Amino acid sequence: MSVERSGTPELSAPVEDYLKAIYDLERSGSAAGTNELAARLGIAPASVSGMVRRLADQGLITHERYRGVRLTDEGRRAALRTIRRHRIIEAYLTQALGYAWDLVHDEAERLEHACSDELVDRMAAAIGEPLHDPHGDPIPTREGTVDEPQLGSIADLAVGATAAVRRVSDRSGERLRYLAELGILPGVQIEVLDRAPFDGPITVAVGSQQRVIGASLAREVLVEALPG
Repeated sequence: MSVERSGTPELSAPVEDYLKAIYDLERSGSAAGTNELAARLGIAPASVSGMVRRLADQGLITHERYRGVRLTDEGRRAALRTIRRHRIIEAYLTQALGYAWDLVHDEAERLEHACSDELVDRMAAAIGEPLHDPHGDPIPTREGTVDEPQLGSIADLAVGATAAVRRVSDRSGERLRYLAELGILPGVQIEVLDRAPFDGPITVAVGSQQRVIGASLAREVLVEALPG
């Protein structure tokens, strides 16, 4: 394992991907299981088992049989370091190079493993040290801290509730394009006007426009409820 100039161990791209996935799954409040990791990474559970043993040997995770894995302090720092690179690259691509927000995720996935921390820090400085990426995800600091506020989704809101959109899942470019067409973007304020029963569509006001969003997509749009 090589060491960067900063003294932080340089990890392989697959290791960084695993740590990012475990961090994301842990945000739900539970340990990441082998099947959940396999589904998130799109690989076979048997392959996950081998990597889990390797990460545990490196002191990056703890693993309890039948109870899943959790990041150690060192593993969490490494995960946040990769997440910082990814989100700053996304912000740089949109703000400095004019990329659309639905195109930057895949580019950042490729570049995050190749960029040095020094280059990423210069990107951040060039665009004014952003606190969030284009999808509203908070950007970890250079020191490895991040503010992850508890947020609900549009699907959690009652009729008449108002909220500010804070984060949007970036896993589907097609969904991001559709949300942009609806005007449902980070920073926008919405009001729930109607909810169809049995997990049906939700009607929201976005500015002066009424928009209808399906319940499954509404669950991917995280919001901060505003005082009524």
